[in-house]
Amino acid sequence: MTSTSGELYDDIYYTSRDGLRLHARKYAAPAGAPPARPVLCLAGLTRNGRDFHDLAVSLSRHQTSPRTVYTLDYRGRGQSDFDPDWRNYSLPVEMLDVLDFVTMTGLANAAFIGTSRGGLITMLIAAAQPTAIGVAVLNDIGPVIEHEGLTRISSYVGRMPLPISWDDAARMARDLNRRQFPALGDDVWAELAHQWYNEKTRKPAAGYDPNIGKALSILDGPMPTLWPQFEALKRVPLLVLRGENSDILTAATVDEMRRRHPAMATATVEQQGHAPLLKDTPTIETIRHFLAATDVGAQTAAAVSAY
Repeated sequence: MTSTSGELYDDIYYTSRDGLRLHARKYAAPAGAPPARPVLCLAGLTRNGRDFHDLAVSLSRHQTSPRTVYTLDYRGRGQSDFDPDWRNYSLPVEMLDVLDFVTMTGLANAAFIGTSRGGLITMLIAAAQPTAIGVAVLNDIGPVIEHEGLTRISSYVGRMPLPISWDDAARMARDLNRRQFPALGDDVWAELAHQWYNEKTRKPAAGYDPNIGKALSILDGPMPTLWPQFEALKRVPLLVLRGENSDILTAATVDEMRRRHPAMATATVEQQGHAPLLKDTPTIETIRHFLAATDVGAQTAAAVSAY
């Protein structure tokens, strides 16, 4: 593993078990800060760790309760290597990559924040390696994925042309997602363009391997439900965020999740769809307060990586 120092985070590179060079970021809490549960952020299907930058900065630099935050780029996303075999863009393989990172950094009893696909991976890890997770936040995802939303996503993943400029990238992002996020201004769409695309020679470059679309297209019919994996989270505190305009996670599914996990907390992110961007102050503060409440009695000092 190698890392390079940055003002707000360090870049981390590690090797997957099949030889890919994978990327993560570490937003370290200030030296001497009281021990607090570390956070591991897992992004959506075509997204990367940059999606969590605002949240990670806020959590790691908070004046009274800072905590170390890690954000991951799955294989084929962000700064991680593309996989030559698109069949490896699967939940089981990506879960193993995450678990390898957990082992490498010595994380245990950590807070997992999973957006969309990241939430699915979180549920799988809860069932496969329960001690890795001490707290969970599921961002607009649950055991039931609505077919309408999945169809919408599969209609464009791997099919969109590459924008010719950053202005073009912001316009494409806005046009594709305007119905889900009707209240965003042009400045936010410009920020999102830089999150969702890589940069090469000062122009937008692919932020994910288009072959991920092949992995998604092989799905035939509705996704299988993950109720057993979700119920593996019953042992830990859980916060579920739902976008008001979401077509992936319904209010009815949230109600059933609450019935099966009576201690689950919920919050609705107004005027946002799938998946809430985790950039607005109210949502960040909801997550921060939830994590702070779960720190009481948590034994986390050994879980904060020395990297």
